[in-house]
Amino acid sequence: MDTQTDRGTAAHRSSRNERRTPYPPVEFDEARYRVERQIGYLLRRAHQRASAIFQEQIGDPNITPTQFSSLVKLHEEGELSQNHLGRLVGMDKATTQGVIRRLKARNLVSARADPGDARRTRLRLTLEGERLVQRLMLAGPRVTTETLKPLSAEEQRQLVNLLARIA
Repeated sequence: MDTQTDRGTAAHRSSRNERRTPYPPVEFDEARYRVERQIGYLLRRAHQRASAIFQEQIGDPNITPTQFSSLVKLHEEGELSQNHLGRLVGMDKATTQGVIRRLKARNLVSARADPGDARRTRLRLTLEGERLVQRLMLAGPRVTTETLKPLSAEEQRQLVNLLARIA
């Protein structure tokens, strides 16, 4: 699918989601199991929506949400070990390796062996990575605003607080 079609589809999904009728309150009646009312299903759908909005808003079609989070953490913290970065961003070891490999290929992150432990890799943003993350962070609030748009201000605060509690 080409980029224009993909963006158009995501925008259509976004407007369609805003018009849909809300689900009734969550029912935990095991006799009436409906997959579309289960937390995993709902979180996955919310993640899909948030990811589509991220791609529409962020300003770089080659940056994924996980790559963006990694760049932001490196910007905030400075040099980090690869393992520590993965923990801060909530990635497993294999995902972290793939994300870092792609960021290094774009010359956004540099890596060096840790002088105190040769098994550890230390990461930091390159100048190009620093410039990019500063530009992308300007779009970050728009991603959150658009993602939470169907909710009232109080619902937005409540959702973010509840997700933080279970994350």
